Amino acid sequence: MPGLQTQSIHAGRSIDPSTGAVVPPLHTSTTFERDPDGEFSRRYAYIRAATPNRDSLEACITALEGGDETISFGSGMAASFGVFQALAPKDHVLLHRDVYYGVRELMEGFFAKWGLNHTLVDMRDIDEVRRASRPETKLFWVETPTNPLIEVVDIRAVAEAARAACALLVCENTFATPVLQRPFELGADIVVHSLTKYLGGHSDAMGGSVTLKNKPELVAQIRDFQHTGGAILSPFDCWLILRGVETLVPRVRLHCENARLIAEFLSTHKGVSKVRYPGLVNDPGHAVAKTQMKDFGGMLSFEIRGGRAEAFAFTAALKTIARATSLGGTHSLIEHRASIEGKTTRAPESLLRLSVGLEDANDLIHDLDQALGSII
Repeated sequence: MPGLQTQSIHAGRSIDPSTGAVVPPLHTSTTFERDPDGEFSRRYAYIRAATPNRDSLEACITALEGGDETISFGSGMAASFGVFQALAPKDHVLLHRDVYYGVRELMEGFFAKWGLNHTLVDMRDIDEVRRASRPETKLFWVETPTNPLIEVVDIRAVAEAARAACALLVCENTFATPVLQRPFELGADIVVHSLTKYLGGHSDAMGGSVTLKNKPELVAQIRDFQHTGGAILSPFDCWLILRGVETLVPRVRLHCENARLIAEFLSTHKGVSKVRYPGLVNDPGHAVAKTQMKDFGGMLSFEIRGGRAEAFAFTAALKTIARATSLGGTHSLIEHRASIEGKTTRAPESLLRLSVGLEDANDLIHDLDQALGSII
């Protein structure tokens, strides 16, 4: 089997037969011609059902994750919605307590009205996971490393608990990407991504994906939701994300290298009370991360000495690192999560989430240092 770097460039693509183009062409058409007999021998009929660019992107992600089929969506949240809607009212879902707040809001808002029950637990404690499981538990949802507290959950252990409960395990793999973490090899049934982040990699396209393995009936359910519900990616977003995937492996390596240097710097700075990064040997998630990740990722959180006011003063003093939502792009981005997430946040007021970009690490460290100096 080709290596991941080779797959990221070749999977889902072929030389264009009509022109010889090496780069897949962008097909913006919303509709496709029928054959004289009414059939669609060229496969495509209407943009909501399938498009060449979406097929290419889905085939590439399937190869990268080692699944059987991928279903892409207009956003990461739409991808999460696609998984949950495949369940039935009265079913029960277990989620890690530090699940992305948008997923938590989806469960507590829309799906609570739907009749889907859920429980938030600390999935690092397998005994707690087992105690929270019920006969009606149909799905375990694990996000690791988590957003924004960068907690690490043992995927193998949760997979065993899910199998014992006859439930499916979903692994949200956005932070780690298939470069660093292989959820199917660790026992997951479904892998979810926000393609907007590392796979797209340039903060210029939005998308989400659900990859499944050995679950053809569930594939059909989620694919039907994509088609009938119209929760699709535009051809241009597919094209942009597929282009971004070509450089995923080297980008992630540099993200990791920069994040490690920054985490080490912050961990020794008198203006920082705590750094959350599994690459630090004293981090609570370090041991588990070493067993299931190839490196420790480009995301970290840290806590300023002080509170909300000091956190905002610090970010206001930054010159290179941008104050902006999202993550996984070439630019380093910082965000005060408590103010974004509101009353239900688990993030301390002193916590800042940092998506370490691809700038020179020394420049990023200098920027952090001078901003910290301005508030101490």
